[in-house]
Amino acid sequence: MEAAPTQTQTSPKPDPVGEEDAKLVSAVLRRDRKAAAEFVERFSDPLFGYLRRRLVPRAELAEDLLQDVFLTAFDSLPRLRQPSMLRSWLFGIARHKVEDHYRSLLREPESFDDEGPGQVEAAALEPLFDETIDRERLHARARDVLASLPERYASVLLWRYWEKRSAMEMAQKSGRSVKAIERLLARARAQFKRRWDEQSA
Repeated sequence: MEAAPTQTQTSPKPDPVGEEDAKLVSAVLRRDRKAAAEFVERFSDPLFGYLRRRLVPRAELAEDLLQDVFLTAFDSLPRLRQPSMLRSWLFGIARHKVEDHYRSLLREPESFDDEGPGQVEAAALEPLFDETIDRERLHARARDVLASLPERYASVLLWRYWEKRSAMEMAQKSGRSVKAIERLLARARAQFKRRWDEQSA
């Protein structure tokens, strides 16, 4: 009787990118200046693109936030437990910086007047808006419409739909009530829909 073939255990494939990132982190922690320059050079473009898309209509703030991301990263690097997850960790820092920006805007006193009857019908626009922003989120036209909105409106829409935050989470992070966030979202969706339709005319 033939012996049953033995199963060979396969070790997980090494992650060359993760290993490279871990080596880079180690070199930066040794205060290697060339490694620090490489660190910034490697991640500047993808982080800048991420920040710029999420700061519409204030895309010019992306450069300042990028510097904040790197300052925070260099300060926190000794506490990074998984150097191979460097890229994800950096984008997590960037996401928090963007949320800080959204939060600061929503904490400001309300500066937009109620828009009367249009506000009542705005709640009914949410399914249409969901479909539109999801389908067109990377499309230039959607970015143009967002860029044309008041900063508070654009930011609350980006936070809700691009960052996938619920009204409850946004309220908790901004210190505003859920109702206040929902009213702001309703007005922002109505403005987006109006300007979207104007571009279609």
